[in-house]
Amino acid sequence: MPADSPLDGKLCGILLAAGASKRFGADKLMHPLAGGTTVAVAALANLRSALPHVIAVVRPGATALENLLSEAGATVILCADADQGMGASLASAVRATSHVDGWVVALADMPFIRPLTIAKIAASLAAGAAIVAPAWRGERGHPVGLSARFRPQLEALRGDEGARALLKENADSIELIEVDDPGVRRDIDTPADL
Repeated sequence: MPADSPLDGKLCGILLAAGASKRFGADKLMHPLAGGTTVAVAALANLRSALPHVIAVVRPGATALENLLSEAGATVILCADADQGMGASLASAVRATSHVDGWVVALADMPFIRPLTIAKIAASLAAGAAIVAPAWRGERGHPVGLSARFRPQLEALRGDEGARALLKENADSIELIEVDDPGVRRDIDTPADL
């Protein structure tokens, strides 16, 4: 984002949608849920309900997904290194939003997270939390809020672990918000998960 970005001093949502869907057997993000909305668009709608500006990261060649997410209100960026894993996708989104105060990072294969949960994560991050995540029945879930203090580490991410190592190294800084939302732990990896 250029200097004088309208996002200066604000939070940005990141929707990671550059995976290869290997376990699903087809493009799971384009799979329709009950009601017809695709998995990725449902996840984006929930994220946008709390954060008006969302960057969606997709892999090159995923033109249909790119178009759907753009039409649904995301700023879509292509991650040329998507095959390197989630870390590369997250790093590319952070680099594209260099003037924000923090990010709420959501996974496009988690369309069942309630908008209220995402709003709580964003509010806690805006209030000064370094890292914030929801917990359901004591288990940490998604999305994860990360403050800009972690920008250098996020921009350097590689591999398929995403920010897992960063979270582990900074476990004492994680603010957990207990929520009554099983969607924070429910992702879609196989057709049976639907």
